[in-house]
Amino acid sequence: MRAVLPRLLPPRRRRPAPELHVPTRGLLEARVPWVRDRALDHVVERERHLVPFLLAKDALFSASPAPPHAVPIHSLPSEIPFPFRPLRFLRLYPSAFALSPHPVAVSPTPRLESLHAAEAQALDATRADAADRLLRFLMLAPSRALPLRLVARLRLDLGLAPDFPRSLLPDYPDYFALSPDGALLELVCYRKDLAVSATQSYAQRTGGYKVGDALAFPLSFPRGFELDKKVRKWLDDWQKLPYISPYEDGSHLTPRSDITEKRTVAVLHEALSLTVGKKMEKEVLVKLGEALWLPPGFRKVLARHPGIFYLSHKLRTQTVVLRESFQRHMLVDKHPMMGIRYQYLHLMHMGQEEAGKRKGKDRKTTRGDQMIGEEFGAEGENDEDEEEFDDDDEEEEGEEENMEAGVASGDEDSDDEDANDTDHAAKG
Repeated sequence: MRAVLPRLLPPRRRRPAPELHVPTRGLLEARVPWVRDRALDHVVERERHLVPFLLAKDALFSASPAPPHAVPIHSLPSEIPFPFRPLRFLRLYPSAFALSPHPVAVSPTPRLESLHAAEAQALDATRADAADRLLRFLMLAPSRALPLRLVARLRLDLGLAPDFPRSLLPDYPDYFALSPDGALLELVCYRKDLAVSATQSYAQRTGGYKVGDALAFPLSFPRGFELDKKVRKWLDDWQKLPYISPYEDGSHLTPRSDITEKRTVAVLHEALSLTVGKKMEKEVLVKLGEALWLPPGFRKVLARHPGIFYLSHKLRTQTVVLRESFQRHMLVDKHPMMGIRYQYLHLMHMGQEEAGKRKGKDRKTTRGDQMIGEEFGAEGENDEDEEEFDDDDEEEEGEEENMEAGVASGDEDSDDEDANDTDHAAKG
């Protein structure tokens, strides 16, 4: 157990540093195209059914003593987001779930037990890293607190154990405390050594960066993406603005200005960088942004910067992917917990083969297994292979979505603005 340190918070800056006084100008009024990225779509699509699979697995191991025994299906938590009836879902993966009749119950297979044990070891080995990343999330919050319910929803993104409120938080009393009503997770002690963003860390490693300097975000675009000259000029000038750390107070910045937008991008960029998979469902990211007190209209920032964020529409949801973290479909820096996730995906594919669920998609599944194998170290295809990924959806290659880049109108403050963000518009 760590020694309890006094509750210390950094003093708030009352005045901006002189170098942060930059000319204020209105945000760009233009339309930025959305262009499909097949590689990053695959990053999202390959995890189809992974979340309900993991939650069902966790429910089995938490509901029964070791060794785990059969659990009635009706006793599985109703919060598990099964895409269809639980029995049908579990039957898809006989390599992981063993079913028994009268009454219908489910138990983990030996292969699932073995992989769960490996996951437990990985969680134990990465406890300190998980605590630091969770602490950084609290440091991003101006209130130095986040709703515990939101943190629980971020559990898989942060690589936390299912029982993290009991297994992790009590071991770090100098980091975390619960509010008296248990609704908030609060920061206890601010660590200045951790208040360095991923963008700053990279710039410092490459040399020449100091606080207050202009710092450009890495940009990458899919094939076929083009920006018109007006947008390109605005983006070049925007990249040259001073970089304000997401861990600094930004309340002094002029609302609806380029410098405010750059800090908003920095906060969203850092939040995605702190996840193990470098991506997050947009709905969750929006709730997190609201908890971090980002300015109204911050959701449009995701659409206005397609070189930094990619918005995937796969799996009947929207997922924000941090572009710079991927080389095609591969993570540049793979967290140990992601290695375990890919092994779960491999186990799921094995189950579908055993159950005869391919239904004529042998080539697609084989391709998916090869990619998953590459990610956790197995021999696979050449990364330079330009074969395009198969796709179930009815989207056409090259499909574009026009999204407004400006936020000067009052419409952006509306909660239903996202409905307009995702409508596919024909080229004018």
